[in-house]
Amino acid sequence: MTRRERLQRCHFHQELDRPAVYSRTGFPGNDPSYDELKAYLRAHAELKETWSGAGPRTDWPSETRTEPYSADFERRIRILHTPKGDLRSSHLVSLRGQPGLDEEYLLKTREDAEKYLSLPTPEIGGEVASFAEADRAMGDAGIVVAQLGGIAGSVARLFGSETFAILSVMERDVLHALCERRMHVVLEQLDFLLEKGVGPYFGLSGEEIVAPPLHSPADFRDFNVRYDKPVIDRIHEAGGRVHIHCHGSVRKVFQDFIDMGTDVLHPFEAPPMGDITAAEAKQLADGRLCLEGNIQINRMYEATPDSLREETAELIRETFHDHKGLIVCPTASPYIRGKGRECFPRYKAMIDTVLQWKD
Repeated sequence: MTRRERLQRCHFHQELDRPAVYSRTGFPGNDPSYDELKAYLRAHAELKETWSGAGPRTDWPSETRTEPYSADFERRIRILHTPKGDLRSSHLVSLRGQPGLDEEYLLKTREDAEKYLSLPTPEIGGEVASFAEADRAMGDAGIVVAQLGGIAGSVARLFGSETFAILSVMERDVLHALCERRMHVVLEQLDFLLEKGVGPYFGLSGEEIVAPPLHSPADFRDFNVRYDKPVIDRIHEAGGRVHIHCHGSVRKVFQDFIDMGTDVLHPFEAPPMGDITAAEAKQLADGRLCLEGNIQINRMYEATPDSLREETAELIRETFHDHKGLIVCPTASPYIRGKGRECFPRYKAMIDTVLQWKD
């Protein structure tokens, strides 16, 4: 079975010869300490490339300026002009290759939301030839996943999670108006991609922003399931499959992921980071959803290789007894700058345990 076939069978809930093994690849930029790990993943792990070519064109009138902030950051300010007035956001950009930080969110009030809603609906366009090129280049090593972004999570990011949570109580109707608008944009994007032959694998994300513990299961259903399901249904009607990335306390909403049609879910975290064990996730999935996980990312820097071998073997024992539905994977990308050589033996232990697995 090729690596591509193995991931295809994971997404379509079919029997496997062994679990797949994968790592997200958001490595620190310009960090050669991870070169050995990258090479080992390319040679041995199942590979997934995220593609996000064509999509909504949000070329609304705006102005951007940069000003000094500190020795480590500069402030980037954006003014977005809408028919109902201006919106302002600011972001701190690292001068030392570190992650940035949102300082002021674009939307802060109901009035801001109504300004945003006055903007023209984005047109969908862009090139798609690079998708076929990426798929050909991937060959039998894995698959290419077309990323659609998210719906409720994308809206929440306009406000920041705290303000979104407050408005979900005080001004819920305007949040629904924003989610409805975003859903139609994603559906138009999806139709455009399907017409151009992109697929069959699609990714959604951002559900974790409107999920337990910050939000209730009822909120998850009202903001995620309500707006994700029409998109997922359209993908399934076209013969495609859907991957969702969602941290948090997913046990409380695990059935909702199944009900809205999620094909692969990453991750499914045990306490203290989450609220579901691997065995519980497997029982609830019941052959209808593929589990992707679930080695906590800190273990890839702190555990011994022997411990990683045992954790991986235990994960397989708990979730692969039916020979279906498991992609062994850390909960996040390698992320500590300069620590690639230190974490490589742990990753190798995880990968080799999967490759050598025998029932």
